[in-house]
Amino acid sequence: MKYLHTMIRISDVETSLNFYCNQLGLKEIKRFENDRGRFTLIFLAAPDDDSAQIELTYNWDGDNLDDEARHFGHLAYSVENIYETCTQLFNSGVTINRPPRDGYMAFIRSPDNISIELLQQGSALPPQEPWVSMENIGHW
Repeated sequence: MKYLHTMIRISDVETSLNFYCNQLGLKEIKRFENDRGRFTLIFLAAPDDDSAQIELTYNWDGDNLDDEARHFGHLAYSVENIYETCTQLFNSGVTINRPPRDGYMAFIRSPDNISIELLQQGSALPPQEPWVSMENIGHW
């Protein structure tokens, strides 16, 4: 058995690609548009690892994504420096729902309310401001 991808539904292609590619740093691997089924599938991966992919599914006729029950637990990515990653995301307008107070773990949300866990590669970094003092926002 081999892991292929995790599928999540999106409500807006451009907003989602801005978040996942421009802000989070993933890259588009391939795209499939099905005129008959009226949907688009966009596959994304981390820049140095095509083996773990997410599939963004956009239904052209819309999808009710207001109910969070349609979503699952979360996506998770390891990062080289949790503080630098969170600073970059914060500066690009992404809300840090659970700041990396412990130097190891943070949570953010996509435009479609998908929780994304960010984990520090290796050992936790020493606690650092402003993250240590930052409160949780919303839920993850």
